[in-house]
Amino acid sequence: MADNTPLSAAQIEQALGHLLEVEFTFIRVDELVPLIAALPREDQDFLLGWIRRIATINTQIAHQFALRAISRIAHMDRRMIEAWALHAMDTYDRAGSRPAFKVINEIDNFAQLSHEHAAGALFDEIGGILLTFIRGLSGRHLKLEQADTAYTDSETLFLPAVVARMQRAEDNFKLCKAMVVMLWAQTRFGTFRADLDAALSGYPDREKALNQFHALETLRLEACIGRELPGLYRDMQHLKAESGDNLSPAWEHFAAELSKPEADVTDSLRLLAQAYLDATPDLICYQCDLKPDAVTARATVRIEREKILLRVHLARELEKLQSETRDGNQRFEVKITEENRSSLPDFELTLDDAPATPPANVAQLLTSIYLDLGEIPAEYLVPAGPGEYDPGLFDEKKLDPDTVWQGTYHEEGASLYPEWDFGRQHYRKNWCVLREKDVKPLNDGFAQKTLEKHSGLVKHLRRTFEAMRDENRLLKRETSGDEVDIDALVEALADSRDGSEMSDRLFMRMQRNQRNIAVMFMVDMSGSTKGWINDAERESLVLLCETLKLLGDRYAIYGFSGTTRKRCEIFRIKSFEEPYGELIRQRIAGIAPQEYTRMGVAIRHLSTLLNQVNARTKLLITLSDGKPDDYHDGYRGQYGIEDTRMALIEAKRSGIHPYCITIDTEGRDYLPHMYGAVNYTVVSEIRELPLKVSDIYKRLTR
Repeated sequence: MADNTPLSAAQIEQALGHLLEVEFTFIRVDELVPLIAALPREDQDFLLGWIRRIATINTQIAHQFALRAISRIAHMDRRMIEAWALHAMDTYDRAGSRPAFKVINEIDNFAQLSHEHAAGALFDEIGGILLTFIRGLSGRHLKLEQADTAYTDSETLFLPAVVARMQRAEDNFKLCKAMVVMLWAQTRFGTFRADLDAALSGYPDREKALNQFHALETLRLEACIGRELPGLYRDMQHLKAESGDNLSPAWEHFAAELSKPEADVTDSLRLLAQAYLDATPDLICYQCDLKPDAVTARATVRIEREKILLRVHLARELEKLQSETRDGNQRFEVKITEENRSSLPDFELTLDDAPATPPANVAQLLTSIYLDLGEIPAEYLVPAGPGEYDPGLFDEKKLDPDTVWQGTYHEEGASLYPEWDFGRQHYRKNWCVLREKDVKPLNDGFAQKTLEKHSGLVKHLRRTFEAMRDENRLLKRETSGDEVDIDALVEALADSRDGSEMSDRLFMRMQRNQRNIAVMFMVDMSGSTKGWINDAERESLVLLCETLKLLGDRYAIYGFSGTTRKRCEIFRIKSFEEPYGELIRQRIAGIAPQEYTRMGVAIRHLSTLLNQVNARTKLLITLSDGKPDDYHDGYRGQYGIEDTRMALIEAKRSGIHPYCITIDTEGRDYLPHMYGAVNYTVVSEIRELPLKVSDIYKRLTR
């Protein structure tokens, strides 16, 4: 049971002396002690807790926070005080102490926004939840970012920092969810397939015409959401009722027309001529901005790039198939099957009327192209000819990481990731700067030597993985099948004798086990892996790759290392799209020890890459020789362990199953805290690593 007895003045003075390091900083706490001592215990704990968290970055800022918070703690909402403190710490990270002191001194500005911080939905708190929700929706892979207003450019959904229109925090979260669903619906149900510039050019007031079109599309998309997501649709109707957003009687016939399942964006444009004559209706609470210029700028580049990408991928697929059939006159087609208008169609890629299973990236391209155009044009299915496209047209242009790191540090072209600070119990925004690099191939015959060294193990692994590939599953109690299910038949006969209805599920059949797995291997390339450990890691990867090609599982291999938060590096060994071949063997041979082991940022980056793959099961398997570590900036020890743990929690929330294989015999001291009790393996002998990795993979993917 919690002790509610207030702390004494002596106890508070001792706590402040420790937190603010008064022996070295000479901060005077005399005026604070009696003021805090007069507070209830709950307020004392709250205030001292935040002083402790802020003091982890700067004791002077923590002292100023205490001086200003003490007079407001009785009448300010706790969430507002927390948001104020966090904003000060984020400002310190980004701009230094002077701007942070300015934030502390502007507490009254935060007081003016008390409702927003008390009941509002904060992007920093809900962004991760909404991103996971968006990834579960059909259509294009979308991103979620913060902006001044809510809108989409057809690739990214933007939300403001705070949404506080509703009175209750719960309703404001539902409002944010409704807003991102409305933006998703614009990309999913064809709002942007229309040429809005041409369609609106004939109206005297283009702005009014755009607003009327937006209102009509909102009615249509609401109906689409009602069919696709009925539960959320009910929440949206509740939000409208709470906000007093009522549809004008003059617009009821528009709603009836656009609620029909067959209605599309052309119907909204058709009705626009009539709606333009009416007054513009008020915005619905979850109706976001419509920015066709932003969509056009993004879609123009995407449509051309995806056409090139699809034709290049089909050329590669055709080359592979022709090497097997030696037929040079084959033609791709796509058969589109629509079960109903609310669902995305199924795409069946055929080659001369024979099914051709497309790689996952081709299936994603087909979906994205269909969302933009409403069809897959015939010219998109013509494989690109030799040298027809410059790879620079579709490969993302990236700066040379080694060049960028040289000289004065800057962040151009880098990926920025947050980091969890367990001291302040909050993220440090855009804290880690990460770049991707390719491992330089090394042609020293390492892969061949490994296969010769472990020839017996290779044969064993191939037999094992072939059995996994051919594994069938017996389905019982089916309405049709190859054999009678005796157990089901006995039960059915017993039911018939006591007057119950006899079941028709009396058969059983064998079903081929369909594997839908994507695996990311995260390889420790820190300096401590030098020697036998590095050799064991490389041998493990060679054996895995040689046997995984039998299963057909999608997998990628990346190494990680770095020095401080400003130089975090990911080393590309094999991406999901790259086939295993001589280049990958040489990259594995080229894996070499680098710097330190800053794991949290590597997990966040590789989880992002893994979540771009459409798979039922997603694994993130780490090969490491020790705990998280880095040079000089406080990452070593508990900070690094807690940041890594939080990154793994984020990965789990997004649907990824993390697992760690380590040779650190002390791993049992910290791995259960980071990974959980059953999500790691400690390998006591380095020479066992190649066998253990393959064995664990087999167990995890069954």
